[in-house]
Amino acid sequence: MRRPGIGEASQGALAGAVVGAICGLFAADIALAIIGRNAALLFSTPKLSLLCWVVSWGAGWVLGGQVGPMLGERLQSPRAELIGGGLSGLIPAALIGLWGWYMVVR
Repeated sequence: MRRPGIGEASQGALAGAVVGAICGLFAADIALAIIGRNAALLFSTPKLSLLCWVVSWGAGWVLGGQVGPMLGERLQSPRAELIGGGLSGLIPAALIGLWGWYMVVR
C-alpha cells in the first residue's frame, strides 16, 4: 500500500483543499445567518471568515492528501480518491461550523 507523504500533491489533496476552502469560508457565520434568518449575516465577520478559509484550505489539503490516495488505492478507483479527498475536506469546515454554532447559541 502506498503511503502518501504529509502535504504531498495528489487529486485527493486538491479535492480536499477546494471543498475545505469553499466550505470554510462560510462555516463560522452560517449558524448566525440561520438563526438570524438573514443571508447578509454570512459576511458579518470578514476577517474571521478569511482566517477560517485559510485554516480549512490547509487542513483540507493535508487530510485529503492522506485519505484520498489510500481510499483510491483500496477501491482501485480514481473517483474514490476524489470523493475521499472531498469528504475529508469537509472535516475542518464542519468543526469550524460546530464551533460557530456553539458561539452563537451560547
